[in-house]
Amino acid sequence: MEEIRIYFEQHYGISSSDWTVFSSKLRQKDFKKKETLLDVGQVENYLSYVQRGIIRQYIPLENVDLTFGFVFGGSFVSGYDSFLLQKPSEYRLEALTEGVLWQLSYHDLQEVYKSSRIGNFIGRKASEELYLKKSKREISLLQDSAEERYLKLFEERPELLREIPLKYIASYIGVTPQALSRIRRRIS
Repeated sequence: MEEIRIYFEQHYGISSSDWTVFSSKLRQKDFKKKETLLDVGQVENYLSYVQRGIIRQYIPLENVDLTFGFVFGGSFVSGYDSFLLQKPSEYRLEALTEGVLWQLSYHDLQEVYKSSRIGNFIGRKASEELYLKKSKREISLLQDSAEERYLKLFEERPELLREIPLKYIASYIGVTPQALSRIRRRIS
């Protein structure tokens, strides 16, 4: 938990008293590779900070999965629309590696908002981080070619290409694995 405290002190200037309130609500969850952290139809009850590990966000379909996000350590993860609305999720969160989450329940987050000065700021920052990732991806899907999306991904997130199977990267940039192989051959 000390790593999270340092993160919050560096990014948000959290005071000792606010940290005491906030940290008393956090629950550690260890997860295994391939573990489903949120399934379609479940209500997301947690806003989580990924201390370690990689999580894939995707829509499971009959013939193919549509991957729309990867979350690495040092970032927030949630089925955020389900979390905010307390309605069933339309997608799945799955661990690609083993790792550790620090989770704050929906109910506890409401209490933190009411009882600490920093609570609303942390909630806003988590929301902004999740929104900016989503917005950037949507814009890229609308204006960039598949090859441009792959090159941007390689430039901005090289860890993706080292840590994540190519079939998931293909899904993320919106192409088949075969098309990704052709793109990779063309640019190498």
